[in-house]
Order: sequence, then structure tokens, then C-alpha cells
Amino acid sequence: MNQKGLSEKEVLALLNNARLKDTSYSKVLSAMCTRPHPIAVKAHMQFIESNLGDFGLFPGTKELEEKVIKLMGELFCDQNACGYITTGGTESNIQALRTARNLCNKQHPNIVVPSSAHFSFDKIADILGIEVRKAGLDGEFKVDPSLMEKLIDDNTIALVGIAGSTEFGQIDPIDKLASLALSHDIFLHIDAAFGGFVIPFLDKKYEFDFSIRGVTSITADPHKMGMSTIPAGGLLFRDEACLLPLQVDTPYLTIRKQHSLTGTRSGAAVAGAYAVMMHLGMEGYKKIVDRCMGMTYRLVEGAKDLDIRPFIDPVMNIVALDVPELEKVRKKLREKGWFTSVTRNPRAMRLVIMPHLNEGIIELFISDLRDCLRS
Repeated sequence: MNQKGLSEKEVLALLNNARLKDTSYSKVLSAMCTRPHPIAVKAHMQFIESNLGDFGLFPGTKELEEKVIKLMGELFCDQNACGYITTGGTESNIQALRTARNLCNKQHPNIVVPSSAHFSFDKIADILGIEVRKAGLDGEFKVDPSLMEKLIDDNTIALVGIAGSTEFGQIDPIDKLASLALSHDIFLHIDAAFGGFVIPFLDKKYEFDFSIRGVTSITADPHKMGMSTIPAGGLLFRDEACLLPLQVDTPYLTIRKQHSLTGTRSGAAVAGAYAVMMHLGMEGYKKIVDRCMGMTYRLVEGAKDLDIRPFIDPVMNIVALDVPELEKVRKKLREKGWFTSVTRNPRAMRLVIMPHLNEGIIELFISDLRDCLRS
């Protein structure tokens, strides 16, 4: 640190230089986050100093968090759901399984997840000391309930279903997993970090939420397709009793107990989530999802014209293409400025069609993909 501080102009110049090194979202087809809605940015700045880690000082911001949870609960078919706004899907998943572990009090707990589960569950194994058992998938990359059942034993504390898998955008058969959970009297957590703000707005209807008896908790991130600012994840429980195993005493704060994983929590991100959800409403989100799905279908159509097929017809705005000489093609696309990613098994080019993209960008990508395949 310098002995004497720099001027505001000098500091802003340093920041601008750093920002110029960051990637613009314009050609990013690998990310599950996007540019936040302008109203979310305004709300975020208005509440930039609020800390929900000590919400007794910020009762207005706490009211906004409660309203966001209610709005999300209504979206997931339970207006009485409880929970809080987290930093994202990883924290939400950790806390959901921490609740399951603490409720069961097993000496050697394990959970059963699909092999398609997000890598946050590997962190859970390490942090919480829980064995994570991974069940195989069917031909459409959904978890096979019969394979999941074979992994359940007396030490199993929870099952996990994915509603919008990171790699293929697939939705597990949540109703069948719920039946398994009920029959074994265990916790069922649904990771809908990405799908939570997509699935309710698709033309085809899928049941994945609290409408299914047996679903205990849901992860869903407003900072993904919810168009909010980072960090804004969401963790919802069906029953308030599920929050109790997360509580710790906070004797030197204005609140008596805290149930979040982090201490200091951004009230700004909560305000951003509230603002954009109130501003867009169901109709606004439907338009966003429809637009993203339209671009997704056009991308698949263009790929098929190049004799490239998706591994599955897109369920949501995620595409996995069976591209020949995958790494060679990805390298050529990267030279043209495109950011793509890959799936693990089978290897495919993974593309996420987010709101920061537009129809012209999709056409340009198809054209550049054609060139890369031919060169």
C-alpha cells in the first residue's frame, strides 16, 4: 500500500484497466450467469451498505429478503416455504445437506446424488464429512431411480435430484425420487440453481418443486436466469423446522441467532433480486425464457444443417453438441473470440444460451462453426 493515497481519477483508471482485461459477455456461450437487469443494478447500489448478517440494523432489507423468499416460494408452489438468500448454488447445496446431516445424526452419513450433479457436492463431501454416492444416468442423462435406490442404506440421510443439470440441462424424474425418499423416510433436496428460473416458464410443464410431496428443499439462483446481481442464490425449505439445525447463537449482534453459512451477507443482492422479480413478473420472465429457447432451437437447427446433432433435444437453454474433433474446433472458435465449454461423459460442446446473447450472435456463431469445421 502506498504511503500516500492516489486520487480518485488515478484509482478509477486502474480499475478501468483491470475491467478491460475481463471478458465481455457478447461471445460467451459457456456461462450460467449473465448481465443483470438494469433495475437490479440500481437496487443493488441503493442497498450497497446493508448487511443481513446483522439484520437487526437493517429491518427494511430483511423485509425485502422475506418478500423474495415468498415470491420464490410461490414460484415453486409453496407460498409458506421458508429460507434465505445465499451467495449461490454451492452455499445453498451445502446448507441443505448440512440440515439433513444434523437432523439425522448418523455416525457415517451418506447422500445419493446423480452422476450429473454439480461439483459443489464434492465440496460437500469434504466440508461436511458426508460420503457422496453417485448414481448412474439413463439414455437421456436423467438419473435412473432404480440405480439410486440400490445405493441407499441405513446411513443414507438424503437424496438429491437435479432440475436443470449443468452439462445437459436435463431434469431428473423428481416425482420418482420423491417416492423413494418418502418410502425410506429421508430428505430430498432439489438442485434447481439454474433451472429454477427457467422450468416454470417453459411451454412444456415439468413437476420439480414443492408441488411434489416428498421434496424437502430447493436451490434456485436469482443471479442466473433470475437476472439479478451477484451474489444472489436461494435456499428454500418446505418446513421451518429445517432451519433450526443451522442456527448458531450470535450474542454480540442485534439478532439472537443466525442460520446462514456466511456471517456478513449482502443486502444489496437481496434488493436486486426483489427489484427484478417485482419488475419483470411472471410475464417478463416468460418472455426472457421464450427468447432464450427460440435462440436455442435456432442454434440446434443451424448445427443440424452442418450435420451436427445434439445428444438430446434441449429441455431448456443448454445444448450439448456432438462435434467431431471437438478440441480442435473449440480451439478455432476460441481464436474467433468464442467461449464454449465441454461436458464430461460423453464429451460434447456445451453451450448455454443466456439473455446476453441475441439472434445475430447466434447466426454469427453458426457461421463461424461452419468455417471451423471446414478449415
